[in-house]
Amino acid sequence: MRITKEKKQENYGRIIATASELFRERGFDGVGVAELMERAGLTHGGFYNHFRSKEELIAESTENGLSETLKRYAGHDVLAVMELYLAREHRDGRGQGCTAAALGCDAARQPEETKAIFAEGIDKLVRALEDGIAQHHASGAGGRAQAIAILAQAVGAIVLSRACPDDSPLADELLEACRADCRDAIQNRVRER
Repeated sequence: MRITKEKKQENYGRIIATASELFRERGFDGVGVAELMERAGLTHGGFYNHFRSKEELIAESTENGLSETLKRYAGHDVLAVMELYLAREHRDGRGQGCTAAALGCDAARQPEETKAIFAEGIDKLVRALEDGIAQHHASGAGGRAQAIAILAQAVGAIVLSRACPDDSPLADELLEACRADCRDAIQNRVRER
C-alpha cells in the first residue's frame, strides 16, 4: 500500500522527533532502530523508506535537536536563558533538553558528518549567546570568546550535574554556582566597557 507524500513527511517528522528525544535520553548507542520505530508507532521496515542507515538518522536528528534548543530560547533575554538552562528542570528533562549537553560526548565518536552538524549547531548557539550578551552592552557589541566560555560552562554544568545522583546536593550546587558565574560574567561585561 502506497502512502501519500504528506503521510510520508509526517512519518519522517515523527521518526526524527522520537529519535531526537530517545538519543538525548540514552545516547546514540542506547537506542536501536526497532525500538525507535515501535516508539514512533511505525514498523521496523519503514525505517528504510526514510533513512539509509542509523548514522543518517543520527545526523538528521542531531540537527533537529540543536535547532530545537535555539528555538526554545529564542526571544528570551540572555540572563533568562541562563536561569532556564541551568535549572533543575532542564537537568532532569534529558529527552527534551539541550542536545549539546546530552550528546556532545557521543558526537565525538560519530562520523565527520555528525561532527560537522554539531559544530554548526554549536556555532549557532555561540552566535545567539553573543547577540544576547550584546543586548546588555551599551555599544551593542558582544564578545565571541565570552559567549564560547559561557556556553562551555553552562553545557559542562548540565553534564556534571547529570553525572551526580539525582538527590545529590552537588548536582544542584553545580547548577547554582555556574548560573551565578554566568550571570556575573554577562553583567560584568556591561560594567567593564
